[in-house]
Amino acid sequence: MYSILVDVTRCTGCEQCVTACAVAHGQAPGEPELEPSGEGLSENHLCSIEPLESGRFARKSCMHCLEPSCVAACLVGAITKTPEGPVVYDSSKCIGCRYCMLACPHHVPRYEWSKTTPFVKKCDLCFDRLAEGGQPACVEACPNDVLRFGDRNELLGVARRAIAGNPGRYLPRIWGEHEWGGTSVMYISDVDLAALDWPEPAEPPIPALTDPMIEKTPFIGAGAAISLWAIGAIISRRNEVMAAEHARKREERKDD
Repeated sequence: MYSILVDVTRCTGCEQCVTACAVAHGQAPGEPELEPSGEGLSENHLCSIEPLESGRFARKSCMHCLEPSCVAACLVGAITKTPEGPVVYDSSKCIGCRYCMLACPHHVPRYEWSKTTPFVKKCDLCFDRLAEGGQPACVEACPNDVLRFGDRNELLGVARRAIAGNPGRYLPRIWGEHEWGGTSVMYISDVDLAALDWPEPAEPPIPALTDPMIEKTPFIGAGAAISLWAIGAIISRRNEVMAAEHARKREERKDD
């Protein structure tokens, strides 16, 4: 399964990864278009550089969770988790409900509010490039070896060896190894990553919490539809009775 390992200690905040991502997705790298939240993610920027404590920086984008809450929340299969690892979006199936945006624990997906026919925008790990044997644009563009791309299990080994071999350089934690069921984008760092909305490692994956309600959604929808039909039938029958009563009274007045 494809993954990216981010070494926060190497990041200088140059944002070359941000520019490369925008160019690769046909977006506008020179127009930040920051949203009211103040985060760098937007319809034009699918990854951003977030400032951390002690002058550190970290790349923020879709985490490509192993058990994605956005996939669990989507009622029409517009977002799927591929066997290769990336979580991808199919605009042809999207109905614009934006449940994926509400479900994401990292608050990553963005909406094209500026367009007449809007779609959801998120990092797809450059899935098209991977299919051709390439790497994500952000990985190729990074000049400081911050981003390492490869198999998730192999990158976990790389992270563990880096932490064990440099106890003074890294905190003893791999962000993304277990959180929310694990992610395909992982971090090693010498400072806490709470600014990136990381939960505690013991937090359960979101689908475990949302699946029971998602499974009931068709039945809830069917129940609501039947209720609306019944109400409509009652109102229609009431109108028919009232119309018949009015007609009867008109006939009585004619007879008088």
